[in-house]
Amino acid sequence: MPDFSLEEAAGGLVAGVDEAGRGPWAGPVVAGAAILDRAGLSDVLRRGLDDSKKLKRSRREELFEALEAEARIGIGAAEVAEIDSLNILRASLLAMARAVGDLGVVPELALVDGNRQPNLPCPVVCVVKGDGRSLSIAAASIAAKVTRDRIMADLARAHPGYGWERNSGYGTAEHQAALRRLGVTPHHRRSFAPVIKILGKVGG
Repeated sequence: MPDFSLEEAAGGLVAGVDEAGRGPWAGPVVAGAAILDRAGLSDVLRRGLDDSKKLKRSRREELFEALEAEARIGIGAAEVAEIDSLNILRASLLAMARAVGDLGVVPELALVDGNRQPNLPCPVVCVVKGDGRSLSIAAASIAAKVTRDRIMADLARAHPGYGWERNSGYGTAEHQAALRRLGVTPHHRRSFAPVIKILGKVGG
């Protein structure tokens, strides 16, 4: 379970940073940044925060509401056009930088999930599998995932049939079948191999 060990070792104002949505075939990549009150964090968050992928959607929503009330949260995104022009890794790092910029304060240190360092206005420590080690990164992962899921649910209403409200743009069987049946939307990542394949079949 994540705790504050990394934050307390660093001292000062520490932000956790994580992203959601590197793998899907559609939609933006979204990053979250979170600064938690280490002394005053509620038991709900202290005991509940974890890697967002381990939590049910309803639980993530509950924790995100608590985070909005207790923590300083920043959100950043890179849109599909940026993903296609930059590549997904660079777009993810850009989203992380935007999330930290959205905090409204410059942290003294950023704990970033993964092994690649975004360009931030503060020192960075990369933490592999950090959302399972750091409460701040876990908070950021939940903020990013919940925000992205909401974006995909909104896009699903405009583009029904792909199941984005359920699959968040990942390449599920439902999504694959809809791509073959309905074609590619403006929100599909045209640099991703499965989408390229569909585009080739329909002549671009």
